[in-house]
Amino acid sequence: MIPAVTVVLSVWFLKEELRSIQWTGVAISVFGAVWVVMDGQIFNIINMSWNIGDAIMLGAIFSWAIYSLYVKRYIHLFPAYGVLLVMTGVSVLILVPFVVTEWITLGVPTLDAMNHWVGLIYLGVFPSVIAILCYNHAVNKLGASRASIFLNFLPVFTMVGSYFFLDESITAMQIVGSVMVIVGVILTTREGKG
Repeated sequence: MIPAVTVVLSVWFLKEELRSIQWTGVAISVFGAVWVVMDGQIFNIINMSWNIGDAIMLGAIFSWAIYSLYVKRYIHLFPAYGVLLVMTGVSVLILVPFVVTEWITLGVPTLDAMNHWVGLIYLGVFPSVIAILCYNHAVNKLGASRASIFLNFLPVFTMVGSYFFLDESITAMQIVGSVMVIVGVILTTREGKG
């Protein structure tokens, strides 16, 4: 849902203009992403039992959409690595009280296994640095709405990754949803009149 919310907020606050073909692309892409996640059982979404985690995810959706708007508006004023340093510093300050509370409540986790360290290094390098730098650059070049639409590829890449690394199967319904995501992204990022 991040792309859809980002598009709406971008049009509303940043006055980005999307043509009808791009709105169609956003709708198809979001629908395709949900289709992949739900394995084609799209109407089961209304029968889901919602919990506090879902509310947290809704907060994350709006937070990321607002972040995308601010990146578009202010990223050109600062060096890319400086922005990343400030973001990392602020996030550490915000998260430290939660980490300390968790450690007091549940105990300090042990990180003795090698795969723990490999996982931490992966999270510290790829999603926390490389992905953010690439996303900020994309928002700066394309705009918040057009860059965020690529986030609909997350369930598609997760599906492919789980096939190769976790031996999970890919269903025909997931392939259909992936095609919808691809078509939607292509329509949304089209140049020219439409």
